Amino acid sequence: MANSVLLVTGGSRGIGAAIARLAGKHGYAVGVNYKDNAKAANAVVSDIEKAGGKAAALQGDMSVEADVERVFKEMDTKLGRMTHLVYNSGIVGKASRVEAVETKTLREVIDLNLLGAFFCARAAVPRISKKHGGAGGSIVLVSSIGSKLGGPGEYVWYAATKGAIDTMTIGLSKELADDGIRVNAVAPGLIDTEIHEPGRLDRLTPLVPMKRAGTSEEVADSILYLLSESATYITGAVLNVTGGR
Repeated sequence: MANSVLLVTGGSRGIGAAIARLAGKHGYAVGVNYKDNAKAANAVVSDIEKAGGKAAALQGDMSVEADVERVFKEMDTKLGRMTHLVYNSGIVGKASRVEAVETKTLREVIDLNLLGAFFCARAAVPRISKKHGGAGGSIVLVSSIGSKLGGPGEYVWYAATKGAIDTMTIGLSKELADDGIRVNAVAPGLIDTEIHEPGRLDRLTPLVPMKRAGTSEEVADSILYLLSESATYITGAVLNVTGGR
């Protein structure tokens, strides 16, 4: 993707790192956003550069408005005007029933999973939109099959934020279609990443029709497809990557 500039939030590990590495192979200049783990983010950048790509590590907490503004400005300086965005940042908090969840957890999950997505979309649109002098491009939001399953007994608040991401995808896709921006979401199911508490993968794998957890790379493949020129007539879609669940 010549002259394509992509920001991947939460890009230092798991699904985000897989997206960033794959995007680098496809010719995107990649901003690898991270909150705390500079070593991991720099390792992703190094992998992209070793493969002949261009990348930069960008520190910032996407739930903090000032951090988002700073990261986007750094992106402008280091990589050029943005054309694509993947909002991958997300946390679940400690598993519990709703009556046991702490207010701190609710605020942290909602602030990062939902408000952060809006902060980033708000910053991305003026850079990507043809109405603002941009080249047009694509936004992919990372949802979850939890938006359909609801997360009972574990993460109802997390599932609720992902339901909001699905709605945001639909609304933005219609709002931005005439700006030359496609907006889609990918909803991963049970994916083998660090987000799970010990034993959760083993407990839930039998519920997946394909009888296995997915990989970060499988999710990344789907996201790169939605970002690409192969998906030019797809907008407002929520693509399940769930093994049939």
